[in-house]
Amino acid sequence: MIKFTFSAVFTRSITAELINDTCYYAGTEYEVLVNDIVQFQTDKNVFSVYNLKPGTCYTVTVRNEKNSFSQKVTTLEEAVYLDVKRFGAIGDGVVNDTAMLQAAIMCCPCGGTVSISQGTYRVGALFLKSDITIEIKKGATLKGLNERRFYPVLPGVSVAENERDEYYLGSWEGNPLDSYASLITGINVSNVDIIGEGVLDADAQNGDWWENPKVRRGAWRPRMFYLKNCSDIRVQGVTFQNSYAWTLHPCFTQRLELLDIKVCNHAMSPNTDGIDPESCSEVKIIGAKISVGDDCIAIKSGKMFMGQKMKTPTQNVMIRNCLMERGHGGVVIGSEVGAGVNNITVQQCVLCNTDRGLRVKTRRGRGKLSILDTIQFTNVKMHGVLTPFVINMFYFCDPDGHSPYVENKAVQPIDDFTPRVGSLICNDVTCVNCGCAGVFIYGLPEQPVEKLEMVNVSIAFDQNAQPGMPAMMDGIKMMKKQGIFIKNIKQLSFENVTITGYEGEKMILDGVEDFREV
Repeated sequence: MIKFTFSAVFTRSITAELINDTCYYAGTEYEVLVNDIVQFQTDKNVFSVYNLKPGTCYTVTVRNEKNSFSQKVTTLEEAVYLDVKRFGAIGDGVVNDTAMLQAAIMCCPCGGTVSISQGTYRVGALFLKSDITIEIKKGATLKGLNERRFYPVLPGVSVAENERDEYYLGSWEGNPLDSYASLITGINVSNVDIIGEGVLDADAQNGDWWENPKVRRGAWRPRMFYLKNCSDIRVQGVTFQNSYAWTLHPCFTQRLELLDIKVCNHAMSPNTDGIDPESCSEVKIIGAKISVGDDCIAIKSGKMFMGQKMKTPTQNVMIRNCLMERGHGGVVIGSEVGAGVNNITVQQCVLCNTDRGLRVKTRRGRGKLSILDTIQFTNVKMHGVLTPFVINMFYFCDPDGHSPYVENKAVQPIDDFTPRVGSLICNDVTCVNCGCAGVFIYGLPEQPVEKLEMVNVSIAFDQNAQPGMPAMMDGIKMMKKQGIFIKNIKQLSFENVTITGYEGEKMILDGVEDFREV
């Protein structure tokens, strides 16, 4: 029986999700009809319908060869519809349309829609306002200008008159540092919908954004989509590509939904993570397709300064029916996790050709508030992932990442700088054509990983696998077809865990306090 539920309803579009147990793909094609008129065919579990009218009741039907299922839905009301071309935007790919699009946004009243119709609009940083919808229609592209003068600087730290309180705007890799505003920037806004089949293209490959990427030039590189202190933001359908750095970076934001979006960056582009929720809560990432030059989804909460200052973990994140096709990691926790991360659920996802699948990365120096706990992988497929499961508490990022303090494998005192990794639970996960190792876990000797539980997990290696590094840490050797390598963990539980095609010892365990296998 084919069934679906509405994930989100907007003024002029809807997103729906099939109710099944397959991962990203439905397993067969089906038709989507609106008021009995066929709109398209798809084989994905998540689909969106566009070009609807506000405040209108529709009957949406999905059908395949065996059956059909229908539901009624009423789109949201709309106050006014503003076309950016009426504000003087040209959309010819040459003229700078920033001021015209910004004018349309600022003039839009509560409940109104700013419509960006077909064309290529060259723009610098655009700033959102609350209580509006921005529709980027099919055939419309917002293409970033490549001169830094078109991107205002967001100061990292501004000090209040009392010389005690601070206001944080700019952010770079977990610290409050001056950074250029993003192509789309939201500061202290709420109730914003960004919908449509259009494209946001930073065009970074045609600028110097990727040259000497760790060198600050005036300010740190912009993100493509940046939210700071926002709430109730929904993004649907849009394609994000060719980002300057991290692509979508919501920061200190609540109730965020990213639905049926696409993120595509060049494989060799530096630090172009796909989605990086930092100190956010109540996040849904549903139906996303991600292929990037770094981590696909990287969940963060700032480095130690921001973690201890703001004490805002990232929590309650649902990642479902997503496809991660290329990246250093599929779903990543860290490494900037100074305030901790908890309650992360990954369901019905496909990870294909990423270096690592589930990747937890932390290190000494992240701080005692850096507690990573309750991470669940359920019903996930991995294909060609070099190392499907990694927990690395010796991650060697940052200028001091190779210091003796970070890389020392001997027991160190537990203090205010010591992070903690709690429980990781994996159920019904299938991994084929793996390369380096099936499971690689290296906890701190003074603070071992607390718990790994695996139920119904299968790992099979590619017979032509090549040696590689299972994790980014000092003091380990390259691996090839290593089944399970685990060092420093308190509780380890395997139930129906199968590993095939490995070489050498199936399991290398050291410092495991309690191991149970069924």
